[in-house]
Amino acid sequence: MIKKLCLSFLIAALPALALAEADLEDLRSETTKNEWRLSKNDKLHKIKVFVKNEEGQNIRSFRVVSTIDASIETLARVQSDFDNYLRWYFAALEVKFLRKVSDREYIYYMVHDAPIGTPDRDVILRTVIEPMTAKKPYVFMRITALPDFLPVRPPYVRMVAENYTVKWTPLSKNTTLVESEGFINPGGNAPAWTINFIQSKGPFANMMGMARQAQLPQYTDATTPLPFTFIEQ
Repeated sequence: MIKKLCLSFLIAALPALALAEADLEDLRSETTKNEWRLSKNDKLHKIKVFVKNEEGQNIRSFRVVSTIDASIETLARVQSDFDNYLRWYFAALEVKFLRKVSDREYIYYMVHDAPIGTPDRDVILRTVIEPMTAKKPYVFMRITALPDFLPVRPPYVRMVAENYTVKWTPLSKNTTLVESEGFINPGGNAPAWTINFIQSKGPFANMMGMARQAQLPQYTDATTPLPFTFIEQ
């Protein structure tokens, strides 16, 4: 019985220990403000995550780089399938497509599962696509939060920012270099070290999730027209 209780306490304490380690890492990194440093290097899945402590900010920025075995068209199909985000997007509890502004811009709504003890967050995101062209051999997307686009929806806390960019550069017909960079601000009273801990995990999980989805026949074998313009002919 005592062993079981000790094990339960240990499991419960793991998140706090991990957050404490993240906090210590912030203290160690005071000398590397405004410099990217490698946070995770998964050689098996070809994913690297970098973090940066911005000058004058307690919240880190992130950068994640990966080589995914999929074409840009396949990645675009995964990106455009909002109904399937719950299967791969980090800590997503609800996803709802809101508006197609144009063939290069859309708006959607998400609810994120927050760490135990803090309210779940919701966010409205606007994506603007800069398609790949003959003169610009990559797709570039800019994702920004629109906190005032919808009324606040209690008990969720509205995120102030989930702002990042995504760049897809084809390396071959079925291989794409994927780069993403940005930051989050979940709003409310979440401590910076909690945000930073999540911010170093989310981008990695999203990259891993997209890579896995991009192997599914529903995307690789699809022939229907894409709902948005990712490649300009």
